[in-house]
Amino acid sequence: MRLSVVVPVIGDQFNGHVYEEVRAYAGRESEVEVVNLDHGTASIESAYDEVLVGPDIVRKVEAAARDGADAVFVACFGDPAVNAARELVDIPVVGGFEPAVLAAMGVADRFSIVTVLPSVLTMIHRLSASLGISSRIASVRVIDTPVLELADRAALEQKLLMEMRAAIAQDDAHALVLGCTGMLGVARSLQAALADEGSFVPVIDPTAAAILALEAQVRMGIRHSRRTYLPPPVKARNV
Repeated sequence: MRLSVVVPVIGDQFNGHVYEEVRAYAGRESEVEVVNLDHGTASIESAYDEVLVGPDIVRKVEAAARDGADAVFVACFGDPAVNAARELVDIPVVGGFEPAVLAAMGVADRFSIVTVLPSVLTMIHRLSASLGISSRIASVRVIDTPVLELADRAALEQKLLMEMRAAIAQDDAHALVLGCTGMLGVARSLQAALADEGSFVPVIDPTAAAILALEAQVRMGIRHSRRTYLPPPVKARNV
């Protein structure tokens, strides 16, 4: 199985960590490739950023499909351009949000999302509403840290732990979702730390959820429905 990972930013500083995270969850027989955008932004932290990266995400997904990829992960929690890409290719495509929240709903009645900045809250609430799952979300909390500053793993874990404890104690969260695919390699240690402090509360890594969902779709021989994601009408376009 060939998995293509589109890291939807113009720099490659995340690529090594993203590859390691994907490799940790992908099947041993799976091949993994990681690509970046040629045009876009350094990170996605607003609706404006999402619009700017959209065209090149679609181009990278189309290129992956032409080159024989079996599935594509757009490595961003905001699922940028995922629906558009599904209209164009006949292989499974997911972002980080949908697989992560579906995994959370499979293990808990209520869950909280812990994300990066206040500027992404509207995006997350809109995604939740579009899936019809808003009533299952206990809260969406922020660590107030830009995506480009997530590399300090120790500081990241401390900030996440603080908000996760609050989500459990104050918001009655029964599970927790990492609200950024840049929060790499911390889910299991956070889950263990919280378990040591009280009841077991699952912590969902969006990259893990995405890769396992894609591999499941490929093995099941399914992909997005053409009744939902119709090919776009043929017309002149200049992008």
